[in-house]
Amino acid sequence: MEQKTNTAEQKLAEDCADVMALHDAVSLSLGIKIESLAPGKAVLSMQVREDMLNGHGICHGGMIFTLADTAFAYACNSENQAAVASGCSIDFLRPGAKGERLIATAEKHYQSRRTGLYDVSVCNQDNEVLAQFRGRAFRINRTVISEENEL
Repeated sequence: MEQKTNTAEQKLAEDCADVMALHDAVSLSLGIKIESLAPGKAVLSMQVREDMLNGHGICHGGMIFTLADTAFAYACNSENQAAVASGCSIDFLRPGAKGERLIATAEKHYQSRRTGLYDVSVCNQDNEVLAQFRGRAFRINRTVISEENEL
């Protein structure tokens, strides 16, 4: 049975994403869009552009990694506990092509007081899996939303 999200928790996840987006120049430059958010979950997308292709004419792995890493960041910071990556790995399963819309879905697998484990699947618009990413999060001693950056 799917657990329903509390409205206050949902609003907090959205507010955390808004604060993060204000300072996320990389996502802005790559055209990464937030599709949906929930506590411990984030779905982001990115259109593969010409300037994202590698020497083989396919989407550069670093671009796919960045999309996955960004979805991971939004998911692990969605509960207003600031977190950074302590490690991650990615498996590239198929190439991305120019013009494809890539969708990264990040979900919390485990979260303790300080450490968390998140899985991210990157698919194209046809729901073909391009990459699987696993991120390990470490919560630092602060919140995402603070007095300096309240909305």
